[in-house]
Amino acid sequence: MSPNILLAVFAGLIVFTVVTVLLAGSPLVPPGFDVIVAMTIATVKASLVVLFFMHMIHDKPLNAILFTFSFVFVALFLVFAISDTGQYQKQIKNYQSSQIEAGLK
Repeated sequence: MSPNILLAVFAGLIVFTVVTVLLAGSPLVPPGFDVIVAMTIATVKASLVVLFFMHMIHDKPLNAILFTFSFVFVALFLVFAISDTGQYQKQIKNYQSSQIEAGLK
């Protein structure tokens, strides 16, 4: 693999890292979608590392496809699991406050 390609991939990883940091507190991303955007960028970065730095791009195409899709499915699983946790926060806070009130009375 030529050093120019590796340096280009490294530059892409740095750009994606900067984009992730800038979008973390940005009003451009609606609340609740920040995790989805961050996981999408992380999946792209992981795929770049696997394909170029681990030389999967020169391996059998099926191996590269399976490895890349495994990252995609793990990211999807984590996005759905993390996005669901916000649905119950109000009920958890109500329960905790009722337990505190019951203990004080």
